[in-house]
Amino acid sequence: MAFRAMISSRAIQQSNWVPSVGVARQMSSWFGHVEPAAKDPILGVTEAFLADPSPDKVNVGVGAYRDDNGKPVVLECVREAERRIAGNLNMEYLPMGGSSHMIEESLKLAYGEDSDFIKDKRIAAVQALSGTGACRLFADFQKRFLPDSQIYIPVPTWANHHNIWRDARVPQNTFRYYHAETKGLDFSSLMEDIKNAPNGSFFLLHACAHNPTGVDPSEEQWREISHVFKSKNHFPFFDMAYQGFASGDPERDAKAIRIFLDDGHLIGCAQSFAKNMGLYGQRAGCLSILCDNEMEAVAVKSQLQQIGRPMYSNPPVHGALIVSTILGDPELKKLWLQEVKGMADRIIGMRTALRDNIEKLGSPLSWEHITNQIGMFCYSGMTPEQVNRLTNEYHIYMTRNGRISMAGVTTGNVGYLASAIHEVTK
Repeated sequence: MAFRAMISSRAIQQSNWVPSVGVARQMSSWFGHVEPAAKDPILGVTEAFLADPSPDKVNVGVGAYRDDNGKPVVLECVREAERRIAGNLNMEYLPMGGSSHMIEESLKLAYGEDSDFIKDKRIAAVQALSGTGACRLFADFQKRFLPDSQIYIPVPTWANHHNIWRDARVPQNTFRYYHAETKGLDFSSLMEDIKNAPNGSFFLLHACAHNPTGVDPSEEQWREISHVFKSKNHFPFFDMAYQGFASGDPERDAKAIRIFLDDGHLIGCAQSFAKNMGLYGQRAGCLSILCDNEMEAVAVKSQLQQIGRPMYSNPPVHGALIVSTILGDPELKKLWLQEVKGMADRIIGMRTALRDNIEKLGSPLSWEHITNQIGMFCYSGMTPEQVNRLTNEYHIYMTRNGRISMAGVTTGNVGYLASAIHEVTK
């Protein structure tokens, strides 16, 4: 075979034959120039954790809820919804905009049960592929219909926010949010950046349980932010990934949005049911945009559907059925409210336990930020070098920015985690 190939090669060299572009491509790799993508900083943590044979290993990296035994949870309300759905299976395509029942229930959760905006049909809303898909749909909508606009994103934010608006080709700017020294909100700098942004700018805001810091403005601070937005004619786009999961009360967690609505803003909102219903793999979410009137909302919704059409044609049905079944049934919704509060309360309890354990070890540092912050994540303030020590010496895995997923903290590992944190920070 080698001799035959050599003869063929010499024959080609001795002729004047020049391969066509298509043949040349066949002779070389079409995709040989493609470099491996960088590992996702969050999902890469799980890969490293799974490869570690240590029996003491702890994963506080990925934002997915676990019970006090470190096991994934399927809520009882979800199990009951599944039983009801199984008796009336329907695998047909949803409309391009998704399940109207799911959308209706999602809007009531975000805008209020008796919202006049819903009654007046002023909200353009479509089912989305969880919160990520909702953000991406909005980013593409922004680029298509306001091509000269940019988006202001808080520092820090969930890393994928930058990817979403980058791939939608929307220019990005940032505004200050987190104060590293106090491990709290840098409110004065935040307000300064909002005031200095050009009039009519788009801002990405975390509705509650800011990811990754767990630092939220107070109700009074939200009112001040809303006032400045109004004077500057800024557009607020809320990413609400943790409604109910942050405080245990969906109404309280929607307070920022309600403040902006009461102040007369038009808003955009991305909702996700991954965390608050445990529907991580179902990709169930909703994108809504409050418009000036019903006619405008009809037009905006039609364009959102057109943007989704070449991406995924129409959204998946099963997660939508689960959400609409739970929120549309008073008894199931009551059960969900109890269960989401149970998840939030466990995380709040683990925050207290982690802080108490570190302080009992005699740490000279302040750890009050652990209990001051809210939601799934604790922004610990640890450096990348300290995080590396936690991994290399104690088999504890988290993202290098020091973000701890409190969902991975249990009564069984909180003492070990606290001791390790004390050792690398003292």
